Amino acid sequence: MNNKKNLIVGQSGGPTAVINSSLYGVVKESLAHPDRIEHVYGMINGIEGFLKDMILDFSEVLSEEELEYLKNTPGAYLGSCRCKLPEDLSDPVYPKLFCKFENLNIGYILYIGGNDSMDTVSKLSRYAAMSGSDILILGEPKTIDNDLILTDHTPGFGSAARYVATTVREIVTDASVYDQKAVTIVEIMGRDAGWLTASSALARKTANDNPYLIYLPEADFSTEQFVQDVQNAFEKSPSVVVCVSEGIHDADGTLICEYDRSAGLDSFGHKMLSGCGKYLENLLRSQLNVKARSVELNVCQRCSSMIQSKTDQQEAVMAGRYGVNAILKGETGKMIAFARENNSTYQSSCCLEDVNQICNQTKSVPTSWIAHSGTDITEEFLNYARPLIQGTVEVPMGEDGLPLFLSR
Repeated sequence: MNNKKNLIVGQSGGPTAVINSSLYGVVKESLAHPDRIEHVYGMINGIEGFLKDMILDFSEVLSEEELEYLKNTPGAYLGSCRCKLPEDLSDPVYPKLFCKFENLNIGYILYIGGNDSMDTVSKLSRYAAMSGSDILILGEPKTIDNDLILTDHTPGFGSAARYVATTVREIVTDASVYDQKAVTIVEIMGRDAGWLTASSALARKTANDNPYLIYLPEADFSTEQFVQDVQNAFEKSPSVVVCVSEGIHDADGTLICEYDRSAGLDSFGHKMLSGCGKYLENLLRSQLNVKARSVELNVCQRCSSMIQSKTDQQEAVMAGRYGVNAILKGETGKMIAFARENNSTYQSSCCLEDVNQICNQTKSVPTSWIAHSGTDITEEFLNYARPLIQGTVEVPMGEDGLPLFLSR
C-alpha cells in the first residue's frame, strides 16, 4: 500500500530577492524524502492559479543544476498573486480547493508570502480542521517590509535593506559633488512599518553623515516641521539627503502621498502608495527656493539579486528546509519564524509560531528605536540590522556579461 503523499508549494504577494531561495529550500528538502513525498508540485500564480488548475511538477521542469540557479533568481519563479480568500469558511471556494488538493493526493502545503499570505494559510488550515481534512498547511515567511510579528526578522528584508543602504550611500556620494544648496529625497517602500526606510541609516560612513533626515510611518509627519528640519540640516552641509517611507502620514492619519491626489486600493483594500517624495520635492522648491529632486526606489528594492545579502539567502533556504521537516512531523497552522540567539556573534535558528496570531498584524519599528526628534533612528536599530545585510552572493554570469536568471 502506497502511503506517500504529494507536497505543493506556492508563492504569493510581492517578490523579494530571496523568495526563490525559500522555494529552493522547500523543493530541495522535499526531494530528499522520497519515502514520504512522491511528487513536489508548484502552484503557478499562487492559490489563484491553483484554482485554475495551473500547477507544475518540479521533477519534470527543473534539473538538479537548474534548481541551483533558483537561489540567485529574483522575482517569484512560480508567479505570484494577490488573492484574498473569503472570511466565511462556509464559502464554496473552500470545498472546491480541498477537492482539488485531494484529487492530486496533496498531503502537505507550504505557502510562501507575507502578511496577506499568512491570512491564506490561516484560513486553509482552519478549514482543514473544521472539515476533518488531514492535509497539513504551513506558512513560509517572506517580505521586504519585515512587518510580520512573532519573528525576529523575515527573509527578504536583509537583502532589501542592503540594497537601500548601498543605493543611499551612492546617492549621498553623488549628491555631494556640488557646493550649492540641494535636497535629494529618497522614497522607500514601507506602508505601515518603517523597517526598510530605517535601514537607510546603515548608509552613513560616519555618525554625522547623510542621510540627515529619516522619516518613518511610526511617527506623525508635519510638512511645516519638515521644511524647518531641512533648513536646519543645511547648517551641516549644502547637500541634504532625506529618506522617507512611502506610508508617512500626518497626525490625522492622512497619507502625505494623498495631499496631491487620492491613492487607489488593491485587492486587499490597502492603499497603493506612491508619490510622497515628489510632493515633498515640490514643497521644498516652493518654500525654500532650493534645488530639489526625488528618487523613488520602487521595485528595485525587492528585485536586485546582485546586492542580495548572503545571510538573507542562507536563512531563506534554511526556512524552506525547516518547513518541510516540520510539516513531515505533523505540524500545521503555523508559520516558520526566526529566533535570534543571544550570543556575542550573530546566529539565528528556526522555530514555529501560530499563524492565526500572526496574520493581519503589523510589527512596527519600536518607538525606542526612533529618535525623539522623529527624524532619525537609534543605535539599537543599527545593531539589529547590521548582521542581516552581511555577506556577498556570487551570482552566475552569462557570456553577455549579465546575470543568469532561471525562467519558467
